[in-house]
Amino acid sequence: MQNEADPDGNGSERNGHEPDPNGTAPEATGPRSRGIYLLPNLLTTGCLFSGFYAIVAAIDEHFAQAGKAIFIAMIFDTLDGRIARLTRTESAFGKEYDSLADMVAFGLAPAIVAYQWGVVRIAEYGHYWGRFGWLACFLYAVTAALRLARFNTRAAADKRYFEGLPSPSAAANVAAFVWFSSVWREPGLVGLIAAFIVTATAGLLMVSRFSYPSFKQFNLDRRIKFAYVIIVPLFFVLIALDPPTMLLSMFATYALSAPVLWVARRIRRAIRSSRAAGAGS
Repeated sequence: MQNEADPDGNGSERNGHEPDPNGTAPEATGPRSRGIYLLPNLLTTGCLFSGFYAIVAAIDEHFAQAGKAIFIAMIFDTLDGRIARLTRTESAFGKEYDSLADMVAFGLAPAIVAYQWGVVRIAEYGHYWGRFGWLACFLYAVTAALRLARFNTRAAADKRYFEGLPSPSAAANVAAFVWFSSVWREPGLVGLIAAFIVTATAGLLMVSRFSYPSFKQFNLDRRIKFAYVIIVPLFFVLIALDPPTMLLSMFATYALSAPVLWVARRIRRAIRSSRAAGAGS
């Protein structure tokens, strides 16, 4: 594993003593202490802290802050993997720690934020509505766990795509919707139902077999068209004008893109089949 410090640089593991030239075994001083890489795991801790803060903020009914915290967790989650690859500090420990932090930040935190925001309100409309709310939140949490477990145990056939909606993107949809809806003094039954439908749908998309672009092949040192340089600042300006609305629009578009493309391909195949059948007759 790469998470063990090797000061000799030759990949060998020593027990803290050198062999005796006379052939006698020296007294062992105990195993060498093992360490972890600081920088990427520090960023992973930032992701974990942001998820924990989102849960606490939701409990205190600060839902806008809870939504922001989940997006901050996404930034830390993006940075820790890239920094580990750039500095060649990837390790088995870091992978497991990152997975556990993701479960808190993108599994439990969005589910609890949605629960705290809507279940109490929707329960006022009837006992069964309240049950629908917490079941939708639990569905999201369990599908996030299944998504992470599947991701860790499967080798990706094509690294350009994810199988199923990535958990950070699913969390972004839930967080952006709650953040967007937190400005409503009373969302009403329709708004509450929409919130739990978004939560449940995001969960189901995580364990679906739809293919989503991973954007992992994007190289920062590659030449790009000048138009792209204009588009990127434009996105930042739009997000700055109305963060919850723009973030919800962006991540909802990404989440729905795969199902929409799948349906479009099915329709296209059906049209071609009907044309071929008509031409054959």
